[in-house]
Amino acid sequence: MTKNLVYDIKDKPRFDRLLIFAFQQLLAIIAATIAVPAMVNSATGAGMSASAAMFGAGIGTLVYQLFTRFKSPVFLGSSFAFIRSMIAAFAGGVSMSLGYLGLIIGAAFAGIVYAILALIVKLAGVGWINKLMPAAVIGPTVALIGLSLSGSAVSGIFSYAAAKTPDGEFIMTANVWCAFACAILTLLVVVLCSTYGKKMTRLIPFIIGVLAGYALALILTVIGHTAGIDAMKVIDFTPFTNLVSNGVNLGTFLSVPELTFLKALGGISDFKWSYLATIAVAYVPVAFVVFAEHIADHKNLSSIIGEDLLEKPGLHRTLLGDGIGSVAGAIFGGCPNTTYGESVGCVAITRNASVITITTTAVIAILVSFISPFVAFLDSIPECVMGGVCVTLYGFIAVSGLKMIQKVDLEDNANLFTISAILIPGIGGMAMKIGQVYITPIACALILGIIVNTLLTKIKKK
Repeated sequence: MTKNLVYDIKDKPRFDRLLIFAFQQLLAIIAATIAVPAMVNSATGAGMSASAAMFGAGIGTLVYQLFTRFKSPVFLGSSFAFIRSMIAAFAGGVSMSLGYLGLIIGAAFAGIVYAILALIVKLAGVGWINKLMPAAVIGPTVALIGLSLSGSAVSGIFSYAAAKTPDGEFIMTANVWCAFACAILTLLVVVLCSTYGKKMTRLIPFIIGVLAGYALALILTVIGHTAGIDAMKVIDFTPFTNLVSNGVNLGTFLSVPELTFLKALGGISDFKWSYLATIAVAYVPVAFVVFAEHIADHKNLSSIIGEDLLEKPGLHRTLLGDGIGSVAGAIFGGCPNTTYGESVGCVAITRNASVITITTTAVIAILVSFISPFVAFLDSIPECVMGGVCVTLYGFIAVSGLKMIQKVDLEDNANLFTISAILIPGIGGMAMKIGQVYITPIACALILGIIVNTLLTKIKKK
């Protein structure tokens, strides 16, 4: 592994730059972090708070940094893998409804799984993991993580599309063209700043890109309101108007997030021991699935920063940090956390691996969750603008995985078929639902790849 970093893990940027870099990391992860509670709300009517999710992600990241001794530059955000688990724990069907208490108990089960896995790794080392998941397995899996998110980026770009053709093509109406223009401007600004920018410009391409896209969206929206053209109203000002309607005062400027553990207190009286089995079934298997993705994320990050995180600070520490961080995140924000590919992509593109930047991002996430206008601003960033940013973030994740495959001997059919067994099912969307357990396409592809690789390797040795 070779380093090509502007800021290494231990480097400390100047304070004013540090705040800007941290804000950029926040922009990279914010859309996905607040999307998870929104999706659970849509399915259950839970009323989870986006600001609480930000608070929980900040706390979870600080916990992770403590366990990893501030040697792993990645932010923890709300985990999409646990969405179905959260829905099951919150609602649970007719005979069970633990609500917010169920979310905390579920995260605790996931944390226990992480702790057990960390203990096994501590006792047995990581050698077996490298044999079980060599580059021919990890490389395409990392690529899949980026590719699997591509649909989210495209959906963001075309977020204003009201309909599709029978072939699944977006119908380009006037409002879609406006959103598309904002997305493409954002994408091009990020690419140009990152590739040809000088000094500071090259270090903050996402901030410049988002501001450029937001500025165009604002211009179009103002014209739309002035001329009465709904198709040009790209920005939804509802988050701001809600603040103004309540009166501009200290109470609306500063507000305490609706923290999960406070809401969970009301569900204690409804607790029954029989509920634990249902929650355990919803969370425990998913925790094992996320374990594999945890390894892939840290292998990818290791290749970017030139340090093997599985060895130093050690996989047992990253697992404990991820697991306990998930519990902490759920206690405050309801969502189990996980290491974020968007954060890894931000590190890769900006070449800023400074851990203090990640730590500062966590602190900012906690602080801004109390500042209503700032939360409103983040809520008002159009999906099309974030879609343009995500094209670059997710693309870098995919390319990082492909770079791992470069050193694999593809003339060897064992490697060729292992990679094929991961990429095709993963891109094809192979997923399984077994009872309350949903196994994602990435997890299915990884499991199949491990089986094929292990089988072919053992036959080859005979």
